[in-house]
Amino acid sequence: MLWLVLLVVTLGFTFRWFKNRRILQVASQIKCDIKAYPLLGHAYLFIGGGESRMRTFERLGREAIKNGGLTNMWLGDNYFTVVVDPVDLEVILKSSLEKDDVMRFARNLIGNGTIFAPVSIWRPRRKVLAPTFSPKNLNNFVKIFSRQSSVLAKQLQTEAGRGPFSLWKYLTSYTMDSVCETALGVNVNAQKKEDEPFLKAFEKCSILIAERMVQPWLYADAVYKLLPYHDAFEKSKTVICDFIDKIIKSKRIAIKENKDDANKNSNDSKTFLELLIEGSGGERGYSDQELQEETLVLAVAGTDTSAVGASFTVSMLARYPAVQEQVYKELVEVFGDSDRLVTAEDLLQLKYLDAVVRETLRLYPPVPVVVRKIEKDLELPSGITLVKGCGVLVHIWGTQRNPRYWGDQRKQFRPERFPDTPLPPSRCFLGFNSGI
Repeated sequence: MLWLVLLVVTLGFTFRWFKNRRILQVASQIKCDIKAYPLLGHAYLFIGGGESRMRTFERLGREAIKNGGLTNMWLGDNYFTVVVDPVDLEVILKSSLEKDDVMRFARNLIGNGTIFAPVSIWRPRRKVLAPTFSPKNLNNFVKIFSRQSSVLAKQLQTEAGRGPFSLWKYLTSYTMDSVCETALGVNVNAQKKEDEPFLKAFEKCSILIAERMVQPWLYADAVYKLLPYHDAFEKSKTVICDFIDKIIKSKRIAIKENKDDANKNSNDSKTFLELLIEGSGGERGYSDQELQEETLVLAVAGTDTSAVGASFTVSMLARYPAVQEQVYKELVEVFGDSDRLVTAEDLLQLKYLDAVVRETLRLYPPVPVVVRKIEKDLELPSGITLVKGCGVLVHIWGTQRNPRYWGDQRKQFRPERFPDTPLPPSRCFLGFNSGI
C-alpha cells in the first residue's frame, strides 16, 4: 500500500511540474526572499483575519519594490507575478484584460457582473452601462448622498464626548443606504437599524469570498461544500439575491404600467436600475439575472469600497490636525454658517478636500490589489517575459508607494502634492483602479 501512495504522490508532483514548467522558469528569474513551501506556497501567510491578510499583501508589495518592481506569489500551485512598476503595468493592463481564475469565487455571488465577468461579457455590457454614469445622472444622485449624510452626522453626534469609537458600522450603513436608494430606489434604513439583514448578509459573503481566494485548500468545490463556510455563504447569498430580485420584478411592473410608487413624482430622477432597464432595451433588454448581476456590482463597489475610502480619509484627518483645519476653513468658505445640503456645484469648489481624498486613496487604496490573467506570452519593459497561464497581482498599494516615482516622501501624507505637483507617469496613481 505504501508504494501505491508514493507512486500517486510522485505522479502528482510530476504532473504539477510538467503543467507549470514554463511558469516555474518565469518565477526563477524573479527574486523573492519570502519563503514559499511545497503545496502551500505563500498561502500560510494569509491564515488569520483581514488585518493579517493585508499585512501579507503589504509585505509582498515591499518585496516587489525592493526587487525593482516584481516579485513572486504562490497560492498552492497557482502562480502570480506581483507588479508595482507602472511601466510594466501599462503593458499588462492594456494587453491582458481577463481576470485571473481566482475571481471565480467572487462570481459565486456577483455572477457575470461587469467587474468580474469575462471580457466577452463585460465588453458589450459596458456600452450599455457607460451612459448611465453620465455627469447628469450622477449629479442627480448628489441630493440623495447629501440627505443620507445628514442622517450619518446625526448618528455620529451620539458618540460625541464618549471617547474613541469605530466609524466602520456608521459608514457601511451610510453607503448601503445611499447605494440602495440611488441604485434601486428603496431606503433600507440601515443607519437606523442595528442589524439590517441585507447589509449583514452582504458583509458575510464578502468576508467568506476574501478568505477563500487566499486559501487554496478551500478551492475545490467538492471540499468547500462539506464545510460550514458553504452553508453560511449560500444562506447569506439567498438573502441578498431575494431582496434584489423582488425589487427588480416590482420595478418592471411599475415601468410596464407607466407609473411608479405613490410617493414618487415626475420630477424625481431615475434610479440606476431604471436607467439600466431602459438603456438595455426595456422588456427586450437585460434579463432579471443580468440586472441582478449589475446591481450587485454597484452594491459591492458603492458600499464596501466607499466605506473603506471614507474611513481612511477620516482617519487621516484625525491624525493630521493641520490638514483637518484647512479642510474646515474651506468648508466654511463654501457653506458659511448654513446647514443646507451639499449640491453638485459645491463639490467643484472643495478643491483641497478633493486633494485630501486623493492622497488618502494613494496611501490607502480601498482595493489594494487586483488580478489579471496572462493568455499569451507577454514581454515586459523590465525584460521579463510572462507566459500563458501566469497570474498577475496588480499591486496598487505598492505602486502608489514606489519610491522610483513618488520619491523619498512617498510615505508622507501630503494632500498638496495633487494640486501643486505634476503627477508621475500613467498608472502611478490607481486610486480609482484606472478602469480595471
